[in-house]
Amino acid sequence: TRLQVEHPVTECVAGIDLVEEMIRVAAGEKLSIAQADVRRIGWAIESRVYAEDPLRGFLPSIGTLSAYRPPDEAACNKAADLAMRAEGEGGEGGLVRVDDGCAEGGEISVHYDPMIAKLITHGRDREHARQLMIAALDRYVIHGSALRHNLNFLRTIMGNDTFIAGKITTGFIPDQFPDGYRGHQLSACERIDLIAAAAALEHAAAGQASSGSGTAAAAAPYSVRIEGVGEGEGDD
Repeated sequence: TRLQVEHPVTECVAGIDLVEEMIRVAAGEKLSIAQADVRRIGWAIESRVYAEDPLRGFLPSIGTLSAYRPPDEAACNKAADLAMRAEGEGGEGGLVRVDDGCAEGGEISVHYDPMIAKLITHGRDREHARQLMIAALDRYVIHGSALRHNLNFLRTIMGNDTFIAGKITTGFIPDQFPDGYRGHQLSACERIDLIAAAAALEHAAAGQASSGSGTAAAAAPYSVRIEGVGEGEGDD
């Protein structure tokens, strides 16, 4: 008996620890559940986080994990809830699960599969799980001097219109990226978020410089008007 790589999806939506059940059966025990106990709960999505370069045909990558910080579940839930509320719904109570076997300072070598982790999100429905995955991918920190990873590619998929509509097949990647992956293209909203974040950092740095104490001085509230994004509309 073997487990599929995607077994965490089944565990999340069924509420059953498949590994525990397999160990018990191997020890001669009976299954602790019956077929009637298996019921779907919500929706789960799994992303395989790999040390590979999507810009070079997904070639495996090796190197040292100079920085490795999996996403924080509480922060992901907060971000997903905000996104769901913007769509007229709430999204409290989601799960963010990271199955990994590496740590900061560890090596991704040529001797093993370059998978870094399996990132799983579980929400009350598909959109909730997708928003949780977006939040988790945005907060996943992976760095290495020569190490490449596929976080941006996974993030692009989560925002792909065909994926969002659920119209996916085994030909999804060649259909959606016929000329290969060329990097994540920021949406209008993402551009606004980045510009606003840059403005806030610049404002904080200016306050710190003017205080002369090495800490940011208290500053009056301010607003930033962004124009020329999307359809040319501005946002404060």
